Amino acid sequence: MLDEEQWQRREELIASTGLSILQVPVGEHLDRLEQLLERRLLEANRRIASGENKQFRRKRSGRWTLPTPRASTTVNHPLFVVLPDINVQTVLRFVNRCTRFMDAFEHVLHRYSKSEADDDVISACLLAWGTNMGLGRMGTISDVTYATLADASDNFIRLETLQAANDAVSNATAGLPIFRHYDIGETVHSSSDGQKFETRLHTINARHSSRYFGLKKGIVAYTLVANHITINARVIGANEHESHYVFDSLFNNMTEVQPTIHSTDTHGSNPVNFALLHFFGYQFAPRYKDLYDRVRASLYGFKHPSRYGGLALKPIRKIQRSLIENEWENIQRILLSLALKTATQSIIVGKLSAYARKNRTKRALWEYDNIIRSLYLLDYIDSPALRRNVRRALSRGENYHQLRRAVSYANFGKLRFKTEHEQQIWNECSRLITNCIIYYNAVILSDLVQLKEQQGDARQVALLEYVSPVAWQHINFHGRFEFRSSPEQIDIAAMVQELARYPIQSIPIP
Repeated sequence: MLDEEQWQRREELIASTGLSILQVPVGEHLDRLEQLLERRLLEANRRIASGENKQFRRKRSGRWTLPTPRASTTVNHPLFVVLPDINVQTVLRFVNRCTRFMDAFEHVLHRYSKSEADDDVISACLLAWGTNMGLGRMGTISDVTYATLADASDNFIRLETLQAANDAVSNATAGLPIFRHYDIGETVHSSSDGQKFETRLHTINARHSSRYFGLKKGIVAYTLVANHITINARVIGANEHESHYVFDSLFNNMTEVQPTIHSTDTHGSNPVNFALLHFFGYQFAPRYKDLYDRVRASLYGFKHPSRYGGLALKPIRKIQRSLIENEWENIQRILLSLALKTATQSIIVGKLSAYARKNRTKRALWEYDNIIRSLYLLDYIDSPALRRNVRRALSRGENYHQLRRAVSYANFGKLRFKTEHEQQIWNECSRLITNCIIYYNAVILSDLVQLKEQQGDARQVALLEYVSPVAWQHINFHGRFEFRSSPEQIDIAAMVQELARYPIQSIPIP
């Protein structure tokens, strides 16, 4: 947390961090939220009573339901069947020519080094780590020896270089013409979720999870996806709550892709995430497993429940406005600490979310969270478009997980690394390979979109927006790896011309 000397400069710090909500007097800010929440309560209930909300269905038991929207995109779209097969190392070469992500791999000794980076050897290291194969196995099935791989890995493969390389590919993908076509609701709508991986060796962060690992142990690769691009990722223990890392992943995203709306599943929600993301300019939009029970337990108003009569969506109790006002300075201090990174953000969020030792400041932040959550629940019930957008964003994360699983295929998908650091290296290498595959596919789709736009075929352009670049049926991950041989030629123009021969609905499926 901020020390006393820093806290004395809070007005200057609030202005420098861009936390605009904290610059407004708390009474005035709560007045605006009260007017907004009361208006939304009346409007949402009016639309239900009048039948305008046609998807709100009451049951005889008194419960109500909303239909679950279907996923809008699939992996391995039939369009990619037309493309020629290509080796994954050739994909890395192509992406490096376009983005120069290899420039991020500086020698650990920097300018004092006597050896220069060899792009082909670094590619071999990336594939050895990212596929879960290991340097030893890669040395036996490629034209690069284990000694060369081990030396390059020690000198060039580090978390900071891998993260910089991933950011370079992500930024390059965001600059492609197809990227803005993937916006959801005319904005960048991101999602985050954890993917479970069993570990063959016990490490300090490997934990039991009977649902996913049985009697074994494993870890979670937590990933932030926006417009099909993985813009941040980290490894956490299977026993850790994913919701503690939502704010951390968003706020520490260093790419040029900056989401405005963020979705998770039920495990991504906790008593403070709505409030924290709202303060920092994000809209939190989770998907709840049982919406009816969630609304019954989490809908609040600024008036006593008796004042709302027999509304279909009725608050369970009145917001304690005075509690928020009295603890506003302490809330400001917490938010500034998060913004200035004076402590590990996931730890602060975890402590704020814990039910033990609920002090007044924590209860005040929870009360503010209740306001923002209530506004979201009303919007979610009232807006089919919002529900579709949330499902679409989450399906993109699920699609990425399928590609990630296909990339980390070696050793039956069970991680073989001995330390937490090695798991983090694997995580970033695997993410870099998937980002390169997505970039390669996005380049082809971008050229196809531009061709269709030149032909004035708006309908085909609209259909291409639903073709996910998450596809690998045309990528070969197996066989002997030849890194020293002449690179395979990639003719993007010829591929696009071949794809243009078929309407999107008529792509041949073998």
